Amino acid sequence: MHSRSIAAALALPLLLGTASQPPASSLRIAVTFPKTRSATPLDGRLLLLVSTDSSAEPRRQIAAGPETQLVFGTDVEGWAPGVDAWVDARAFGYPIRSLSSLPPGRYWVQALLNRYQTYRRADGKVVKLPPDRGEGQQWNAKPGNLYSRPRWMQLDSRLRILSNPEPRINPEALSLEP
Repeated sequence: MHSRSIAAALALPLLLGTASQPPASSLRIAVTFPKTRSATPLDGRLLLLVSTDSSAEPRRQIAAGPETQLVFGTDVEGWAPGVDAWVDARAFGYPIRSLSSLPPGRYWVQALLNRYQTYRRADGKVVKLPPDRGEGQQWNAKPGNLYSRPRWMQLDSRLRILSNPEPRINPEALSLEP
């Protein structure tokens, strides 16, 4: 039941659409993947997993209870290798709504792409959904998903990041889930 609640929370932005207003916070995290992981563009839900606990990967610390760490998600479509995808204040978060509400601090951060597959329905409509790959829709352990190695990052949504390099998830660190 808990995993269904989390899946619903992560899928909610798909139903509501993406906000078009600029983010209230200047905090943005760039994520990219190398061509060695996929030579073709990818579709899916890009998740930024943020934790204060380094005892396990952040992707293993998301739950539907008070012990959960943080997750922020945004859809990507046609995401090409070597091209930045951004997670910013518009990304839907759980259990806090936005990166702009993230307290300043040092966080154990990981990126994960829950890959979508394109389905062409008999009625002519096209939908993109995460397929079950025998793991029971466990996005954090799904074969074929991309994820980075966790790393410590100093994050502060109050800072204006204009002249400094943007926080990045190391593109060489993204790998396929075995």
